[in-house]
Amino acid sequence: MDLDFLRPVSEDLLGEITSFDKQSLGNIIKVHSSESGIPDLEDVQIAIIGVKENRRSAGVDEFLHFHNIRSSFYRLFPGNWHIKIADLGDIEKGAEVEDTYFALQTILTQLIKKGIIPVILGGSQDLIYAQYRAFDNLDQMVNLVNIDSKFDLGDADHPISSESYVGKIVVNKPYNLFNYSSVGYQTYFNSQNEIELMERLFFDAYRLGEVTSNISNIEPIMRDANLVGMDLGAINATVLGGGYYNNSPNGFDGKEICALARYAGISDKVSSFGIYEYSVDYKSIGNMLVAQILWYFIEGVNYRTNENTVSAKNEFVKYQVPIDDDVLVFFKSPLSGRWWIEIPFPVNVNTKLKRHTLLPCSEGDYLEACNQIIPERWYKAKRKNEI
Repeated sequence: MDLDFLRPVSEDLLGEITSFDKQSLGNIIKVHSSESGIPDLEDVQIAIIGVKENRRSAGVDEFLHFHNIRSSFYRLFPGNWHIKIADLGDIEKGAEVEDTYFALQTILTQLIKKGIIPVILGGSQDLIYAQYRAFDNLDQMVNLVNIDSKFDLGDADHPISSESYVGKIVVNKPYNLFNYSSVGYQTYFNSQNEIELMERLFFDAYRLGEVTSNISNIEPIMRDANLVGMDLGAINATVLGGGYYNNSPNGFDGKEICALARYAGISDKVSSFGIYEYSVDYKSIGNMLVAQILWYFIEGVNYRTNENTVSAKNEFVKYQVPIDDDVLVFFKSPLSGRWWIEIPFPVNVNTKLKRHTLLPCSEGDYLEACNQIIPERWYKAKRKNEI
């Protein structure tokens, strides 16, 4: 693997690790150091990467670094995990922002092809564009889930920024995006034009109150995601202890944001996870929360059931529900108790879409179908397959 873009973790931080408990994460994970170089990745399942790029964010830290996050994370103890973790260090700012995108995309593509899940620490959220472009050569359609108070669609005719990268994902070739889901949006931060555009594109949007009233409803959304991005601005600013340029009194609390991270980790499909809009001005409580978000994502990965396989699906229990002129076909896993619904697609459809024939759903979707209510996500996915 060509990982020349990466710079090692600082010597100061490595010195700190020596004072941590021997069973802490800092003394267990493999770390890229100037002395030992990039660690052997043969048995690694998760790789942490910092990206010091924030030139297209409204909140720019001139000297962005991730020392405090790493220090907080390294102090934590692992759960009863069987996976191996590596910290590959940082990608420095390129001469141009596009150079940083290229470096990140190149590294992520290599890691994903090797079956390693990259966890990105950013940096401005427009880095999701590079995170998404890492799938360009993987011959599949992509589902993107964004935990954010804003849609970040922006104007595709304007230069990319931390609030307009989704528009570029939609219009720029190659067209790999199948679905975009915004989790935790707050209406007053989004124009009506963007809200209407989300509907016209059959994208999914879940308001903050809708999510927090029953956060388990987001599990099927995460289960269908290939990559997940998280804007730390979606978190209540008081929970982070200040330091964020867009201080908002509303947002997810610590327990809720960690639950979403765990849902992302436990999804068999999620193959990259990014945490963006970090500020070096966070107090210790904010750094510890970001460290715990990392911890819960890894905890989720550890408990994956690998139900995203043909052999696993052969064991599912099948249910058929007639509604009007359609027959909705549901499947339930006897192993995990999770539900899926079948999405019909026309003959001669793009072969990339065949992987979307089973759409994750909840038992509530099945019960509503029994009451002759068609699940909205099923309708949207069906329409996208027909376009």
